Amino acid sequence: MSIIWGLFFTPEDFVQGNSYRIIYLHVPASFLSQTLYLAMAISSITYLIWRVKLAAYLIIAIAPIGAMTTFIALISGSIWGIPTWGTWWQWDARITSTLILFIMYLGLISLHNSFSNHEKADKLLSWLVIVGAVNIPIIKKSVDWWSTLHQSASITLTDKPSIDPVMLYPLMGSIIGFFGLVICLVLLSSKYQILHREKNKSWVKDYV
Repeated sequence: MSIIWGLFFTPEDFVQGNSYRIIYLHVPASFLSQTLYLAMAISSITYLIWRVKLAAYLIIAIAPIGAMTTFIALISGSIWGIPTWGTWWQWDARITSTLILFIMYLGLISLHNSFSNHEKADKLLSWLVIVGAVNIPIIKKSVDWWSTLHQSASITLTDKPSIDPVMLYPLMGSIIGFFGLVICLVLLSSKYQILHREKNKSWVKDYV
Protein backbone atom coordinates (compact mmCIF):
# COMPACT_ATOMS: atom_id res chain seq x y z
CA MET A 1 0.00 0.00 0.00
CA SER A 2 2.81 2.41 0.92
CA ILE A 3 4.65 1.60 -2.31
CA ILE A 4 1.53 2.44 -4.34
CA TRP A 5 1.13 5.64 -2.32
CA GLY A 6 4.73 6.59 -2.99
CA LEU A 7 4.74 5.63 -6.66
CA PHE A 8 1.51 7.34 -7.68
CA PHE A 9 0.34 9.87 -5.10
CA THR A 10 3.39 11.65 -3.68
CA PRO A 11 4.35 14.95 -5.35
CA GLU A 12 7.05 15.23 -7.98
CA ASP A 13 10.53 16.03 -6.66
CA PHE A 14 11.82 19.53 -7.52
CA VAL A 15 15.25 18.26 -8.65
CA GLN A 16 14.78 14.62 -9.74
CA GLY A 17 11.25 14.80 -11.05
CA ASN A 18 9.41 11.48 -10.99
CA SER A 19 12.55 9.34 -11.12
CA TYR A 20 12.96 9.59 -7.34
CA ARG A 21 9.85 7.44 -6.81
CA ILE A 22 11.94 4.29 -7.08
CA ILE A 23 13.18 5.04 -3.55
CA TYR A 24 10.04 3.29 -2.28
CA LEU A 25 11.54 0.06 -3.60
CA HIS A 26 15.26 0.84 -3.51
CA VAL A 27 15.59 2.12 0.06
CA PRO A 28 13.72 -0.77 1.79
CA ALA A 29 15.64 -3.33 -0.28
CA SER A 30 18.98 -1.69 0.51
CA PHE A 31 18.18 -1.44 4.22
CA LEU A 32 17.08 -5.06 4.43
CA SER A 33 20.04 -6.40 2.44
CA GLN A 34 22.35 -5.11 5.18
CA THR A 35 20.02 -5.93 8.08
CA LEU A 36 19.68 -9.54 6.97
CA TYR A 37 23.44 -9.96 6.76
CA LEU A 38 23.79 -8.59 10.29
CA ALA A 39 21.17 -11.14 11.39
CA MET A 40 23.30 -13.86 9.78
CA ALA A 41 26.39 -12.57 11.62
CA ILE A 42 24.56 -12.66 14.97
CA SER A 43 23.33 -16.18 14.20
CA SER A 44 26.88 -17.21 13.29
CA ILE A 45 28.27 -15.93 16.60
CA THR A 46 25.45 -17.68 18.46
CA TYR A 47 26.18 -20.96 16.70
CA LEU A 48 29.95 -20.86 17.19
CA ILE A 49 29.74 -19.98 20.89
CA TRP A 50 26.70 -21.93 22.09
CA ARG A 51 26.31 -24.51 19.29
CA VAL A 52 22.63 -23.70 18.86
CA LYS A 53 21.56 -25.69 15.80
CA LEU A 54 18.66 -23.37 15.08
CA ALA A 55 21.15 -20.52 14.63
CA ALA A 56 22.99 -22.55 11.98
CA TYR A 57 19.72 -23.26 10.19
CA LEU A 58 18.85 -19.58 10.32
CA ILE A 59 22.08 -18.58 8.55
CA ILE A 60 21.33 -20.57 5.42
CA ALA A 61 17.61 -19.73 5.65
CA ILE A 62 18.36 -16.01 5.52
CA ALA A 63 21.03 -16.11 2.79
CA PRO A 64 18.72 -16.51 -0.27
CA ILE A 65 16.40 -13.79 1.00
CA GLY A 66 19.36 -11.51 1.60
CA ALA A 67 20.58 -12.19 -1.93
CA MET A 68 17.13 -11.34 -3.29
CA THR A 69 16.89 -8.01 -1.45
CA THR A 70 20.44 -7.08 -2.48
CA PHE A 71 19.64 -7.91 -6.11
CA ILE A 72 16.54 -5.69 -5.95
CA ALA A 73 18.64 -2.90 -4.43
CA LEU A 74 21.21 -3.16 -7.23
CA ILE A 75 18.65 -3.31 -10.04
CA SER A 76 16.49 -0.48 -8.67
CA GLY A 77 19.60 1.59 -8.04
CA SER A 78 20.73 1.05 -11.63
CA ILE A 79 17.32 2.13 -12.93
CA TRP A 80 17.47 5.22 -10.72
CA GLY A 81 21.00 5.96 -11.91
CA ILE A 82 20.04 6.33 -15.58
CA PRO A 83 18.08 9.63 -15.21
CA THR A 84 20.06 10.80 -12.15
CA TRP A 85 23.66 10.09 -13.17
CA GLY A 86 23.24 9.48 -16.89
CA THR A 87 24.41 5.87 -16.56
CA TRP A 88 23.07 2.67 -15.10
CA TRP A 89 26.36 1.71 -13.45
CA GLN A 90 29.36 3.37 -11.84
CA TRP A 91 32.13 1.77 -9.80
CA ASP A 92 31.06 3.97 -6.93
CA ALA A 93 32.12 2.88 -3.41
CA ARG A 94 28.53 2.33 -2.22
CA ILE A 95 27.47 0.47 -5.37
CA THR A 96 30.62 -1.66 -5.51
CA SER A 97 30.43 -2.66 -1.84
CA THR A 98 26.76 -3.59 -2.34
CA LEU A 99 27.73 -5.72 -5.34
CA ILE A 100 30.33 -7.42 -3.14
CA LEU A 101 27.56 -8.11 -0.60
CA PHE A 102 25.46 -9.75 -3.33
CA ILE A 103 28.42 -11.91 -4.41
CA MET A 104 29.02 -12.85 -0.77
CA TYR A 105 25.42 -14.02 -0.39
CA LEU A 106 25.67 -16.15 -3.53
CA GLY A 107 29.06 -17.52 -2.50
CA LEU A 108 27.80 -18.54 0.93
CA ILE A 109 24.79 -20.32 -0.58
CA SER A 110 26.95 -22.15 -3.14
CA LEU A 111 29.54 -23.10 -0.54
CA HIS A 112 26.95 -24.51 1.83
CA ASN A 113 25.35 -26.55 -0.94
CA SER A 114 28.73 -28.01 -1.94
CA PHE A 115 29.20 -29.74 1.44
CA SER A 116 27.74 -33.13 2.25
CA ASN A 117 28.75 -32.74 5.90
CA HIS A 118 26.34 -30.17 7.28
CA GLU A 119 28.24 -29.61 10.53
CA LYS A 120 31.46 -28.69 8.73
CA ALA A 121 29.49 -26.45 6.37
CA ASP A 122 27.81 -24.69 9.28
CA LYS A 123 31.12 -23.96 11.02
CA LEU A 124 32.87 -22.72 7.90
CA LEU A 125 29.87 -20.64 6.86
CA SER A 126 29.65 -19.06 10.31
CA TRP A 127 33.28 -17.95 10.24
CA LEU A 128 32.97 -16.58 6.71
CA VAL A 129 29.81 -14.66 7.58
CA ILE A 130 31.52 -13.05 10.58
CA VAL A 131 34.58 -12.07 8.52
CA GLY A 132 32.34 -10.74 5.74
CA ALA A 133 30.44 -8.54 8.19
CA VAL A 134 33.24 -5.98 7.83
CA ASN A 135 31.59 -5.03 4.52
CA ILE A 136 28.43 -3.74 6.23
CA PRO A 137 29.98 -0.63 7.84
CA ILE A 138 31.83 -0.05 4.56
CA ILE A 139 28.50 0.04 2.70
CA LYS A 140 26.96 2.27 5.35
CA LYS A 141 29.81 4.78 5.68
CA SER A 142 31.18 4.71 2.13
CA VAL A 143 29.40 7.95 1.20
CA ASP A 144 31.07 9.68 4.16
CA TRP A 145 34.53 8.16 3.81
CA TRP A 146 34.97 8.69 0.07
CA SER A 147 33.81 11.07 -2.63
CA THR A 148 30.98 9.14 -4.25
CA LEU A 149 28.11 9.72 -6.65
CA HIS A 150 25.71 8.15 -4.18
CA GLN A 151 23.91 10.64 -1.96
CA SER A 152 24.15 10.54 1.83
CA ALA A 153 21.35 8.97 3.85
CA SER A 154 18.16 11.04 4.01
CA ILE A 155 17.10 9.28 7.23
CA THR A 156 19.43 8.82 10.21
CA LEU A 157 19.00 8.10 13.91
CA THR A 158 20.80 11.26 14.98
CA ASP A 159 19.58 13.94 12.59
CA LYS A 160 16.24 15.22 11.40
CA PRO A 161 15.22 13.56 8.10
CA SER A 162 16.18 15.66 5.08
CA ILE A 163 13.25 14.31 3.08
CA ASP A 164 9.88 16.09 3.02
CA PRO A 165 7.27 14.47 5.34
CA VAL A 166 4.85 13.92 2.45
CA MET A 167 7.53 11.65 0.91
CA LEU A 168 8.90 10.36 4.21
CA TYR A 169 5.72 8.74 5.55
CA PRO A 170 5.10 6.42 2.58
CA LEU A 171 8.83 5.60 2.58
CA MET A 172 8.70 4.55 6.23
CA GLY A 173 5.56 2.57 5.46
CA SER A 174 7.38 0.81 2.61
CA ILE A 175 10.28 -0.09 4.89
CA ILE A 176 7.92 -1.49 7.53
CA GLY A 177 5.95 -3.40 4.90
CA PHE A 178 9.08 -4.90 3.35
CA PHE A 179 10.36 -5.78 6.82
CA GLY A 180 7.14 -7.67 7.58
CA LEU A 181 7.31 -9.52 4.27
CA VAL A 182 10.93 -10.49 4.84
CA ILE A 183 10.17 -11.79 8.33
CA CYS A 184 7.47 -14.04 6.84
CA LEU A 185 9.89 -15.29 4.17
CA VAL A 186 12.61 -15.96 6.76
CA LEU A 187 10.16 -17.94 8.90
CA LEU A 188 9.08 -20.05 5.92
CA SER A 189 12.67 -20.59 4.83
CA SER A 190 13.67 -21.51 8.39
CA LYS A 191 10.83 -24.00 8.58
CA TYR A 192 12.06 -25.63 5.38
CA GLN A 193 15.65 -25.80 6.67
CA ILE A 194 14.56 -27.37 9.96
CA LEU A 195 12.41 -30.01 8.26
CA HIS A 196 15.12 -30.73 5.68
CA ARG A 197 17.97 -31.00 8.17
CA GLU A 198 15.96 -32.99 10.71
CA LYS A 199 14.19 -35.18 8.16
CA ASN A 200 15.41 -38.42 9.74
CA LYS A 201 14.00 -37.55 13.15
CA SER A 202 10.77 -39.22 14.20
CA TRP A 203 9.01 -35.96 15.01
CA VAL A 204 9.57 -34.72 11.44
CA LYS A 205 8.20 -37.94 9.98
CA ASP A 206 5.14 -37.56 12.19
CA TYR A 207 4.78 -33.91 11.19
CA VAL A 208 4.97 -34.46 7.44
